[in-house]
Amino acid sequence: MLIIITIAFFMMRIAPGGPFDLERQLTPQVEKNMLAAYDLDQPLMVQYWRYLTGVLQGDFGPSFKYRDFTVTELLLTGFPPSLKVGGAAILLAVVVGIALGTIAAIRQNSAADHAVMATAMTGIAIPNFVMAPLLTLVFGVFLGWLPVAGWGGGSLRNIILPVIALALPQIAYIARLTRGSMIETLGANYIRTARAKGLREHIVVIRHALKGALLPVVSYLGPATAQLVSGSIVIEQIFGIPGIGRYFIQGALNRDYTLVMGTVIVYALLIMILNLIVDILYGFLDPKVQQRAAAGST
Repeated sequence: MLIIITIAFFMMRIAPGGPFDLERQLTPQVEKNMLAAYDLDQPLMVQYWRYLTGVLQGDFGPSFKYRDFTVTELLLTGFPPSLKVGGAAILLAVVVGIALGTIAAIRQNSAADHAVMATAMTGIAIPNFVMAPLLTLVFGVFLGWLPVAGWGGGSLRNIILPVIALALPQIAYIARLTRGSMIETLGANYIRTARAKGLREHIVVIRHALKGALLPVVSYLGPATAQLVSGSIVIEQIFGIPGIGRYFIQGALNRDYTLVMGTVIVYALLIMILNLIVDILYGFLDPKVQQRAAAGST
């Protein structure tokens, strides 16, 4: 985390432009006072040390553009919508993606397998900024079933389209990962042993094969979940969702140093926490991991 904060801090300062360049023409005295108010008149290492000590105390500093708000207040306002939409999207992606990948693996080289893989490739190839307007055009404009934009207090009608738009690429990736891993697992010796014992096929797949096949999927879900939960810039802009992704892009365009740094720290922290959860889940999904850990501790 220290390395990430350091790199992000100095990269923001190296980028051309400043937080007050887009303001109307300021007199030298006013500009000097504004720089002093945000400690931007101090040497760079002094600014870095003050920011680092503030972060350690949970203070991300004031926003340069949203003058009446601190970065912490903005992130606390934007995180719940991003969490709601991103969490629903990753849950939908996991359920649908694993189901489709499992069906494709069981029926390898069949019409169902080819249909699932063709759909997955389409989902990967078509980016969000193309899929989202198509969904709004079909279900919002032509059919009139759902609102095309707006948060609406987080109502179900308002989040269906952004959740689907966010989940579609993840469904495609998870389906492909599940299919490949499941095909390899179904050829393992312990699966052949389970079948030789006369177990029903659905028991072999669900209780034995699926558990081992989920390891690559679990590894992928760590950064994927962090990406979705921390907010998709494109989706939040298209559907008018007041999440932290919107603050990130606005902060980058306006050179709002503290706001960009705050979103970067939140995103990095999410990745670290979710990767830790993934490592813990590995121990439950793969007994070999527990055995190696036990052997290492002894």
